[in-house]
Amino acid sequence: MAPPSTPRSPSDAAAGARRTLVQVALVVAVMGGLSFAAVPFYDLFCRVTGFAGTPARASVAPGAVDGRTIRVFFDANTHRDLPWRFEPVQQSLDVKFGEPAVAFYRAHNPTDKPIVGTASFNVAPPDLGGYFSKIECFCFTEQVLKPGQTVMMPVTFFVDPELLEDAERHEQQTITLSYTFFKAKDQSAAETLRTEQTGDAGAKSVDGAPHKTAANTN
Repeated sequence: MAPPSTPRSPSDAAAGARRTLVQVALVVAVMGGLSFAAVPFYDLFCRVTGFAGTPARASVAPGAVDGRTIRVFFDANTHRDLPWRFEPVQQSLDVKFGEPAVAFYRAHNPTDKPIVGTASFNVAPPDLGGYFSKIECFCFTEQVLKPGQTVMMPVTFFVDPELLEDAERHEQQTITLSYTFFKAKDQSAAETLRTEQTGDAGAKSVDGAPHKTAANTN
């Protein structure tokens, strides 16, 4: 017959409860840290592998392997929070595999204030993302447009000739490169520009002559 168990004292019960709370807090902290770290790792993974239609990034193009080409279509969108007009200059380009090509997008800020925008991008079909590489792109950095400003935004890219060796995809004849511009969360660059413009306007009258201040009106 087993000896009767000794009842736990209130202090032991409280200590056990505290240990449980600490363990739960540690688990939550670790999971939160992993979730936070997963964002940049996922972004890096997509850029390297082309997962989810994310184009890869390269420093140079390998060079054309032969005369075969693929047609690249260009698409442009703006998020509802960004009042810009954004469009591709050309509808499509026929590019040789491995050879660098340059396409242009046009962005216009029709408002009366500067705005910072940032672009996301992907290609379709999504499983070709790893074969589409960008060398230079406006999407690598945030863009600041002044009131009424229109800018031309180039993107230099190439289609990897390894696509021709892909048994399942080598007959693909078209790819679509798509961008969506969003209003950047950090608008500090626009605020700085707005402050500078306000200062310049306050320093001159309508005819361009310096405004007189209270100190030099006499």
